Amino acid sequence: MEKTKAKASKNGSASKLKHPKERYQYWFENMLLMRRFEEKAGQLYGQQKIKGFCHLYIGQEACASGAASASRKGDKWITAYRDHGLPIALGSDPKALMAELFAKATGCSKGKGGSMHFFDKSVNFMGGHGIVGAQVPMGAGIAFSEKYNKTGNVCYCYMGDGAVRQGAFHEALNMAMNWKLPVIFVIENNGYAMGTSVQRTSNVTELYKLGSAFDMPSEAVNGMSPEAVHEAFEQAAERARKGNGPTLLELRTYRYKGHSMSDPSKYRTKEELELYKQQDPIEHVRGVLLSNGFASEADLEKIEENIKQIVNECVTFAEESPYPSVDEVYKDVYADENYPYIID
Repeated sequence: MEKTKAKASKNGSASKLKHPKERYQYWFENMLLMRRFEEKAGQLYGQQKIKGFCHLYIGQEACASGAASASRKGDKWITAYRDHGLPIALGSDPKALMAELFAKATGCSKGKGGSMHFFDKSVNFMGGHGIVGAQVPMGAGIAFSEKYNKTGNVCYCYMGDGAVRQGAFHEALNMAMNWKLPVIFVIENNGYAMGTSVQRTSNVTELYKLGSAFDMPSEAVNGMSPEAVHEAFEQAAERARKGNGPTLLELRTYRYKGHSMSDPSKYRTKEELELYKQQDPIEHVRGVLLSNGFASEADLEKIEENIKQIVNECVTFAEESPYPSVDEVYKDVYADENYPYIID
């Protein structure tokens, strides 16, 4: 797929911008909200206000924001457990997301899912999923439903680089290609499955090539560039809507934090981390906005302040929200609401 032809300099200027001002503004605000939300989540986890696991999206924001700007309203989304970024990109209420991290009843999953199991039907986000690779065949199933009902919608099925070693990944790709399902399989390749590099776990290190076993159109994409992500998703979605089936996209990205909050990241060098921080997608978009006269420093500072206020309001909302009541324990678990186990 064609990469962006805009050649950005170090300060973000571009000789030929292929994207409008409004899209860059969206990317900046959207990705910055993800970044500040995640930074606050990390801080709150350290204060033991967030329990369980917590996998931050810092550094990977372009993978979500660039895709969201290329989608349609009815499209469906599903991902793994690093799931805070996508619903923010899609427009979920960040207050409900923060409340979920606090396990509060006002959370997007009623306080029952926590960090790894966000869900928001209002934006067609079909959930974060904690079992590695389990969401991949589910994404194919969602796409089957869209095709069966002739909606014209596409399912975007995200996974990490570690998930491609699961048998379910290969089975899902085979079925999706055989049935020409409108699904885009998205590998967010940040280089490390938990703490083990791709080179140590796979003979195939260019993961997009795994699609060739099924004759599936596949491509590697710069996952640090919202422009490149948008263009790749736009073309893949167009192919799917025409009935030509799935695409496999390998978004080559990087997480600036550890796999989870308990990961000290000793398996990578400081030099490697710094190299990718120089490719920060937020700073790139900031540079494009400034160098092309799309925004002033004062404009961006105002956006920063507004997002800071939004995140602080999220924390207040979460802290003041109640925990789920005890009679919620069996709800949303069993299909039969009259299940015999009753709590007095």
